[in-house]
Amino acid sequence: MATPRPEPVELHARAMDNLRYIRQTLERAGEFTAVPGVGGMLMGSTALVAAWIAGAQTGSWRWMAVWLAEGGVALAIGVLGAALKSRRVRIPLLSGPGRKFLAGFAPALLAGALLTLVFFRAGMPALLPGVWLLLYGAGVVSGGAASVRVVPLMGACFMAAGAVALLLPAASGDVLLAAGFGGLHIVFGTIIAVKYGG
Repeated sequence: MATPRPEPVELHARAMDNLRYIRQTLERAGEFTAVPGVGGMLMGSTALVAAWIAGAQTGSWRWMAVWLAEGGVALAIGVLGAALKSRRVRIPLLSGPGRKFLAGFAPALLAGALLTLVFFRAGMPALLPGVWLLLYGAGVVSGGAASVRVVPLMGACFMAAGAVALLLPAASGDVLLAAGFGGLHIVFGTIIAVKYGG
């Protein structure tokens, strides 16, 4: 007596599985293009204002409060800009490449937050501009590996600005923060907005 044969898999079920696999593979391999160019320009503009306000502060606590507030504002602008851009192009913000960008970017930001506390408590706030620029740049380079080419280049420029800030006298901190977080965001944000759709 012959054993019963299993029911054949319907052709459309197999095709749907293949399409799902292809889509997931492309998402993982694709570039994260939701980096917001217009958001970057806005982030740069708020950094220029923060540098002007921070430069007038007399105490370390007030100076630090200005830049921490600026960091919060810039983060909110960046997240909102990325969410709006990804919605406009109908790509989920936390798709495969988006998760890769976040996974590369977040560790450097967390290290920067910890080092901010350590250097400030140790009475060395003059090192913070260089540390912030360097680690932000490292995060952008790492996250940018899953993005368009201009993003890792931007990160490398931030790292260079951080290295300069660490090697120059403390008096230039606000100027370098303005040039880095202000100028670089505006320049690269413009490039991203023009070449990569906002």
